[in-house]
Amino acid sequence: MSDNTNRFNVALHLGDNALILGHRISEWCGHGPVLEQDIAMTNIALDLIGQAKMYFDYAAELEGNGHDHDYFAYKRDVLDFKNLLITEIPNGDFADTIARQFYFDQWHFLLLTELSKSDDPRLKEIAQKSLKEVTYHKRWSAEWVVRLGDGTDESKEKSQRAIDDIWSYTGEAFKPVEYEKGILPENLKEAWMNSVKLVLEEATLEMPFDEFMQEGGKTGIHTEYLGFILAEMQFLPRAYPDATW
Repeated sequence: MSDNTNRFNVALHLGDNALILGHRISEWCGHGPVLEQDIAMTNIALDLIGQAKMYFDYAAELEGNGHDHDYFAYKRDVLDFKNLLITEIPNGDFADTIARQFYFDQWHFLLLTELSKSDDPRLKEIAQKSLKEVTYHKRWSAEWVVRLGDGTDESKEKSQRAIDDIWSYTGEAFKPVEYEKGILPENLKEAWMNSVKLVLEEATLEMPFDEFMQEGGKTGIHTEYLGFILAEMQFLPRAYPDATW
């Protein structure tokens, strides 16, 4: 693939991560355990969807076919999405949502830190704009892992279960596919493992060691859950493509 095509696919991959996880965590709006955290999760969702817009705008420029960010969000089919599988798995209970967000945030922060020094000026700009938001996301989810893990017996049990169950979705982020090479950093796993281990130790939770890892999302092979997300998210703009606010 040409360098332009690779950058286009990278922009879609990063935009899809932000869009799908943003949609997932937005499902907590009005259902959070307490009002403050309901608002916090809604704001995180808005941050992610804003980041998705920037990546999709860059993808549109690279593609050059007159598409916009709405097209990439609402007019593509499931096999065209390149998001990590961890972003599309269901919310489950609050412990599941926190574990998913924690794993993703630890990686996302490291990724954006490196991309803020990228030789691609647009990826560098987006990373620098997003890093402050993602720094908050990282702190928020880590604090909740500690609070739940070092809390009651019930919260600890649920947190350990969630940490264990979602672990197999973390490895995909560290297995580069062809379009990522030379554009996205490839040596983040050790730093991510160290960061995750430190938080889990503070939370008095055990670090999972299962070596099996799910993968495929970056090349369009998804879980059954993504189709349901897109059916909900894309129905209105597909049913009424000319509608305006």
